[in-house]
Amino acid sequence: MTRGRKPLGRVVFVGAGPGDPGLLTQRAVAALAAADLIVTDSDVGEGIRLLAGPAPLQNAVGEPAEIAKALMAEARTGSTVVRLVSGDPFTRDSVVREALAVARTSVPLDVVPGVPAGTAVPAYAGIPVGSAYTGVDLRVGVDLAALAATPGTLAVTLTAEQVADTCTTLVKNGLAGSTSACVTADGTGTAQRSHVSTVDDLAAGGAAEFTGSVVLTIGAAVDKRPRLSWWESRPLYGWKVLVPRTKEQAKEMSDRLHLHGAIPVEVPTIAVEPPRTPAQMERAIKGLVTGRYGWIVFTSTNAVRAVWERFAEFGLDARAFAGVKIACVGEQTAEAVHALGIRPEIVPTGEQSSAGLLDDFPPYDDLLDPIDRVLLPRADIATETLAAGLRERGWEIDDVTAYRTVRAAPPPAATREAIKGGGFDAVCFTSSSTVRNLVGIAGKPHPRTVVACIGPQTAATAREFGLRVDVEPETAAVEPLVDALAAYARTTRETEDDSQPPKTPRARTRAR
Repeated sequence: MTRGRKPLGRVVFVGAGPGDPGLLTQRAVAALAAADLIVTDSDVGEGIRLLAGPAPLQNAVGEPAEIAKALMAEARTGSTVVRLVSGDPFTRDSVVREALAVARTSVPLDVVPGVPAGTAVPAYAGIPVGSAYTGVDLRVGVDLAALAATPGTLAVTLTAEQVADTCTTLVKNGLAGSTSACVTADGTGTAQRSHVSTVDDLAAGGAAEFTGSVVLTIGAAVDKRPRLSWWESRPLYGWKVLVPRTKEQAKEMSDRLHLHGAIPVEVPTIAVEPPRTPAQMERAIKGLVTGRYGWIVFTSTNAVRAVWERFAEFGLDARAFAGVKIACVGEQTAEAVHALGIRPEIVPTGEQSSAGLLDDFPPYDDLLDPIDRVLLPRADIATETLAAGLRERGWEIDDVTAYRTVRAAPPPAATREAIKGGGFDAVCFTSSSTVRNLVGIAGKPHPRTVVACIGPQTAATAREFGLRVDVEPETAAVEPLVDALAAYARTTRETEDDSQPPKTPRARTRAR
């Protein structure tokens, strides 16, 4: 009888790209998810580290031979070890030496290329390096005399402290000091900043305020930036926006804010919990199945979710809605119903609110409506506007508590101070309860904070608390809310620019 040999693991060198988690390749994401251990460069950003899944993370420490030895020791235990490298693995000499050390052994080796900073960062700065460019990393030493004579665009990765001396040396070796240049810090990140100037100006300390690793782009391609700048010119770029939603609901809004350039900060103000006693909901679900209701009216996505979860508990699916008409108070709620494969009969054509729904809801007609009862599954703190309006139209109402909204714990002291002290550029409210609870757990947003409300009822509550409502979309849904905030920011910026007197053009400019 022969004893089975323990299978070898493998070492996977994965390029993390320049910083934006969205630039990770699909294969890189899959490798991170499958890893048993991740050994990462210290400068790999937090956003990428969060994609690592359950695998433990360790910083790579030591010389290339020492790092490679540690990687192989883990792989020989049967583990899949990911060596996570900022940028692209095979553009880093030290990482190439690690890979060569692994390749000399029997441990399997994989490589997942990453997007190099030398091309990605200029692209995010709106600078097309073109087909004839030279990308170098000055942090490991480069012949600057040879670099100065290189034709085409130069894309140089270096530390901010090296910029002035590097530009001085390039000019001494023949590069024209009047050549356009751009220094970009935190490239591809949400805090990316670009300083456009000339090589002479940078040699004189023109980008002295920058720190850390930067990318210096030199050449005529820099002059195309005013027309091609897209990352830093987004309407909400650099805005810090408060998202007072539950953790489960914040992602959609945060993703949309990211798209417009904002930095979303999620601060849960409410938690959604089941009703204290399930009897009401159980009777309501039974009534749907037995034909007790002619209509069900959903006032929120939470109500849709609460009913669907009850269906799951009883082994039911969308067929339980057969014969029941469905109305939704707004587009966002209607989308949640659509996700179940059901098309609601009524969504307000006008105002996205309880009042708007009542405008479109038909009165009870004993000839046309064989069943006169409406199921209204709602939050425990819902107002009586909708139920009262339906009764006035002749309907019998089963007003059922489908879920409870409870106030979340207060955020950290630093966040509370930022809310009250003007540390946020905007806040997006999606319900009256988010307004009440934010004020309750953290205080009122500062007067200079832009207040965006999803609909008229939320806006009315905000005004009751003395807040100025700046943004309210035509459609009460998350995507239109964020888009309306972006439009507001764009209009405000254009108005401010128009009010400023013309400035004398200067070589040294900073993008907003």
